[in-house]
Amino acid sequence: MRIKGLGDKSQKSHIRAIKDFAAFLGRSPDTATPDDLRAYELHMTGRGVTPPACNARLIALRFFFETTCGRGGMKRHMQFRTRPRKLPVAVSAEEVEALLRAAPGPELKYRAALSISCGARHRAPEVCNLKVSGFGSDRMLIHAERGKGRKVMLPPGLPNLLREYGGILPNSGW
Repeated sequence: MRIKGLGDKSQKSHIRAIKDFAAFLGRSPDTATPDDLRAYELHMTGRGVTPPACNARLIALRFFFETTCGRGGMKRHMQFRTRPRKLPVAVSAEEVEALLRAAPGPELKYRAALSISCGARHRAPEVCNLKVSGFGSDRMLIHAERGKGRKVMLPPGLPNLLREYGGILPNSGW
């Protein structure tokens, strides 16, 4: 492991993973079969081991089988787990409206920025770097130059709000 350049913590983690696998098997881990690997993965899943921790143990086993035992074919039988994707929290129209009403200041600057952020799903830096040339009121599009790299539809009332804010559309500049 030192020759491969693994750090001290990685070495300890690998050794701990091999010890856990050996304890699960009840015999030397170098005698493991593909069925043993599958049973160990099911065992980890049943015990509630998180996908990153499970994958770290599988990486240790892969290193063990390939480098230490010379059994590189065992890695074909290892199934890495993916972390389940969580859906983003959706904000209701009423919550967005309450947020826009609570925007500070008498001017429309903050309300316009929040409207762009909420309505066009732009992040704060993208909203701050928007230029007037990025707005296409005729086609109802916003294009963030240094953002996600795609054009987004303007929400229906946003062009009027932006015009009210400072005559932004269709002039040029920031």
